[in-house]
Amino acid sequence: MPVLTRLIPSPVVVDIRRGALEDLASVLADERISASGTLAVAISGGSGAALRERLAPALPGASWYEVGGGTLDDAVKLADAMKSGRYDAVVGLGGGKIIDCAKFAAARIGLPLVAVATNLSHDGLCSPVATLDNDAGRGSYGVPNPIAVVIDLDVVRQAPSRFVRSGIGDVISNISAVADWELSHRATGEKIDGLAAAMARQAGEAVLRHPGDIGDDGFLTVLAEGLVLTGISMSVAGDSRPASGACHEINHAFDLLYPKRAASHGEQCGLGAAFAMHLRGAHQECGLMVEVLRRHGQPVLPQDIGFGVEEFVTAVEYAPQTRPGRYTILEHLDLSTDQIRDAYADYAKAIGS
Repeated sequence: MPVLTRLIPSPVVVDIRRGALEDLASVLADERISASGTLAVAISGGSGAALRERLAPALPGASWYEVGGGTLDDAVKLADAMKSGRYDAVVGLGGGKIIDCAKFAAARIGLPLVAVATNLSHDGLCSPVATLDNDAGRGSYGVPNPIAVVIDLDVVRQAPSRFVRSGIGDVISNISAVADWELSHRATGEKIDGLAAAMARQAGEAVLRHPGDIGDDGFLTVLAEGLVLTGISMSVAGDSRPASGACHEINHAFDLLYPKRAASHGEQCGLGAAFAMHLRGAHQECGLMVEVLRRHGQPVLPQDIGFGVEEFVTAVEYAPQTRPGRYTILEHLDLSTDQIRDAYADYAKAIGS
């Protein structure tokens, strides 16, 4: 009987530790990604300048490109600017917007991407998706996974704590997303990739049940590993299904309905996940999720991020339109406006608002 296997697209190296940034050049050389150090490095115009000054001596063959923002136009301009050079790889050095622009640009010019994350705000640092603002709002673009991921815990600690903590909400929301995937399998027959589901769920559970906080290296490591593992789970599945269910539909609704007021991706996903767990009747799991989110200073009620109850109800009602064809607890229950309002009142009472 033949032995059947499959290849899983994943980074050839994942380096998560204190001081990892100092060894970036040697890691790339050792892994045969860039022995010459001929790299195109994308950075932000703000904090990126300090990182460039710090890294430039170790990367004498690198060309540095400042990224204007996190739009599709920014990513296209970055790719066009990089075309003129002969590089071994593209390095995205920064937060989510920088890495997403670098992922898109690297894919456009046919080069591998090295993701060097300076904060842990969401799982995009290792996903096969670049999320970029465009004329229609915000779009998701398929790209190859990074060939390497480097996360220096010392650098991560320097990021605003709110952005680091938001990654907690994003990883924990995997638990709700996988529950939605399983619901769709039962209700519609949608196929589940068991490996992708297991990877995403275990990443969420590891963060949910870790007793530490972002002040602990151990917790930061688990959080970083969870974000990376979530990204790989999406590659295994071939789409964002393992990490995107009702939680992300609600997040996208906030982004589209209130673009100038929306909170961070991870904050909105964590809130959406907690509410979705309540909707599916998983009250014990919802209670634990709310407890952990609160312990990490994450929102569990719309007013925690500056929204009224009616605005939240509107976002939940609109949420299914953000992912046509995706089946979650929201599509399954198909609640009316009044039913959403009543469900929110029950949720707020249950978690002790």
